[in-house]
Amino acid sequence: MGLTRFKNILVVSFGMLFLYTAYGGLQTLQSSLNKEQNMGVVALAVMYGAFCCSCLFLAPILTEKLGCKWTIVLSMCCFITYTLANFYPKWYTLVSTSVLLGLGGGSLWTAKRTYITVIGRKHAVTARKIAEDVINEYFGIFFLILQTGRIWGNLISSMIFDFSRGSRRQGLNGSYCGADDCPGSEAVTSPRPSDTVIYTLLGSYTGCGVIGVALIIIFLDRIEKKDGQEVEENKPSFCSTFLATFRQLRDKRQCLLIPLTIFGGLEQGFLASDYTKSYVTCVLGLKFVGYVLICFGVSNSVCCMFFGKISQYTGRIAIFVTGAGVHAACIIALLLWKPNTDQFAVFFILSALWGIADAVWLARTSALYGVLFEKNKEAAFSNCCLWESVGFVVAFGYGSFLCVYVKLYILLCVLAVGMLFYGVVEYLEAKNPASSTYTVNTESQDTTVEIPRT
Repeated sequence: MGLTRFKNILVVSFGMLFLYTAYGGLQTLQSSLNKEQNMGVVALAVMYGAFCCSCLFLAPILTEKLGCKWTIVLSMCCFITYTLANFYPKWYTLVSTSVLLGLGGGSLWTAKRTYITVIGRKHAVTARKIAEDVINEYFGIFFLILQTGRIWGNLISSMIFDFSRGSRRQGLNGSYCGADDCPGSEAVTSPRPSDTVIYTLLGSYTGCGVIGVALIIIFLDRIEKKDGQEVEENKPSFCSTFLATFRQLRDKRQCLLIPLTIFGGLEQGFLASDYTKSYVTCVLGLKFVGYVLICFGVSNSVCCMFFGKISQYTGRIAIFVTGAGVHAACIIALLLWKPNTDQFAVFFILSALWGIADAVWLARTSALYGVLFEKNKEAAFSNCCLWESVGFVVAFGYGSFLCVYVKLYILLCVLAVGMLFYGVVEYLEAKNPASSTYTVNTESQDTTVEIPRT
């Protein structure tokens, strides 16, 4: 039984890996590839706006009616349509498929997080382990595999762009690169690669997405089959499922986690749009975007697994503080640094450090939601997706109006507020021992194991 659950973790991880190899690589190129009237960035903002709506209205209903597996499959297909729209990038193609992707994206992440949490808790019951440790380990494995998609997606784009002369650096050292880059004062316009190169890239990404969907359909099991049906324990009505996301906000811990969850979207949006455009493309050229982000992908995927393993020894507070410290240092460095080609290695070092910090918000926040809100997993993960997507919307939405240094100050402020409120959550958990217990079912009786969550 344990091997079956581990197999399902690998299947959902590799399925998402192929999907995000395509989507992640394409997303980081939008600010440079479809830069006319900021079309690429605006489309991303619209996408995460739809993502918010999906988290609020669609994700709980789809997960209830279709189950986690088929919600994942349907949502993944929405991602492929966005890749196809980039073959003909116009406002109506990119925006319409961005809406579709956003609607599918909220459902995808809610279903995925629910799936991993459920099988993690079931494994903890049968193996008589602490649920939080198993969930942390499962999310660590998932994000270790998933985040390597940033490596493969960016490696594909960089290798393909090597065949395009238009993507090579052409003396792009500009006085407005880095934190000083402001709307209307950009000194750099990196040429768009040829259509042949773009179509080759998009064809590769489309193939990756199709493989990911096929893996889920063929190999992923529905959660705990029983007599051919997915287990339904006190299945709620449509109305109660719909309202559950809003009712979740009655929990003050959920409200306190909102700033930190928003920061997770803000920092990823900054990396995907501003760091790639105002630092890497501005100084090194479009072809180096992929290579720089490979460093992010390597450090991010390794740290997702590493933090999942060591959290049972260090406690989650130490992990969150480490992530906040590294991220604050990166933000300050980006504010002070004047990027130039003589400091070539710094582009890669900052990307790797950003990946270390991002691993904390990506994997540990998901695990935190699964542990704190065990009885309302779907609603909690819907809120997690919702507020993270709000961060993305803001990051991409103000991209055309604010200077980079202003965005960095915003990141620093939101991080500080988020960590302050997170500290309050940990205080409330420590103050309420009843919320820090797990019920472990054995063959003979139920045993309550009291474990501090920190």
